[in-house]
Amino acid sequence: MAGAGVEGGENGGMRGASGAFKASEHNRGRATIALGLATAVVAALALITATEGPAAIRSVAAPPPPPVPPAEIAISPAAGTAVNPSVPLGVEVSHGTLRAVDVTDTKTGKKLAGEIAAGAASWHSTAPLSYADSYQVAATAVGADGRVFHQNGTVNTIKPGALAFPSFVPVPSHNGVGVGQPVVVKFDHPVTDKAAAERAMTVTSNPPQQGGWYWISASEAHYRPKAYWQPGSTVTVTANMFGVDLGKGVFGQTNRSETLQVHDSWIAKADGATEQMRIFHNGALVNTMPISLGSKQYPSHIGPHVVTEKMPTMTMDSCTYGVCEGQPGYYKEKVDLDVRISNDGEFVHSAPWSTGQQGSSNVSHGCVNLAPANAQWFFDHFGTGDVVEITNSGGPPLPVYDTYGDWELDWAHWQSGSALH
Repeated sequence: MAGAGVEGGENGGMRGASGAFKASEHNRGRATIALGLATAVVAALALITATEGPAAIRSVAAPPPPPVPPAEIAISPAAGTAVNPSVPLGVEVSHGTLRAVDVTDTKTGKKLAGEIAAGAASWHSTAPLSYADSYQVAATAVGADGRVFHQNGTVNTIKPGALAFPSFVPVPSHNGVGVGQPVVVKFDHPVTDKAAAERAMTVTSNPPQQGGWYWISASEAHYRPKAYWQPGSTVTVTANMFGVDLGKGVFGQTNRSETLQVHDSWIAKADGATEQMRIFHNGALVNTMPISLGSKQYPSHIGPHVVTEKMPTMTMDSCTYGVCEGQPGYYKEKVDLDVRISNDGEFVHSAPWSTGQQGSSNVSHGCVNLAPANAQWFFDHFGTGDVVEITNSGGPPLPVYDTYGDWELDWAHWQSGSALH
């Protein structure tokens, strides 16, 4: 039994040892294979690294760089249509930088002034173009690829049917103007698109004062403040008309600007009921004069009048307003110290022949009659833009279109005369 036991134990132990040996042998085989594969990978990587370096590994994964596009030059306005000369001529380059731009006026052969912007990606003209003209453009650029590129082109400008010149009234004077002086812009061709013209006109005043435009006719626009200008104001009118389409083939000819200086306030109040004229300087009453206004047959217009001119002497002829020689009421005589206050023939002037009626009755043909001494004082103190307000004359209001009948309209009616109202 002991022998059986030993035999059984030995055989079992041997079998156990044999099974463990086989498992260990199997594991050692798998480990050997894994080690061999790792060694092969390391060897391959080492071989690549040793032969071509890390950059070679990266270059394998990176895509090739895109090609560098050539420079492209664009000229504006584009060729093929006539353009407004107020639009600057421009040149732009993409994928490069501008080296030179030459623009030649084909009419004059002169170069058009311009400048290349910072960064050399664009060029623009710095001088105005002309109407009905042609410009040859030659541009050179260097592309990002280093190649030089040239581009030529032609730009043509429009040919207007007519050019309208904006004239200003009054012209600046070292004496300045009075507080009632409107700013007037007159065109030498009718303006169909008044809104376009008005958008191109500005009036600024110092100190600032509310004001607005009123179109007296198709070729004349007036600007006045809501109330008389403040004494000492500086008024600047600007008409940027060049290139402005005024309608029906008419374009603005040029840009203009002028500045007026408003002096002290001089306002005369002529009352047909009292036959007196009171004169105010900067709001203070400084003189009172007896007057004679227009008769019932020829009554003076009522309302504010504005002085437009004055003359030491002139010949007054009733035929200028339709009453000619041989007709009742005709006159033609020399008159002194004449201060015009309307285009209808109304003046403040010396009238020695009516001193007996001055202060008591109205006997003139519409003028404000004064004794010679009073007329001299008035002539010396009143000038362009100063105001004469006539009341109780029995006459109609001064028409708004009669030179400077601007103040006859209240502010709401004045504003309605704007094309942009």
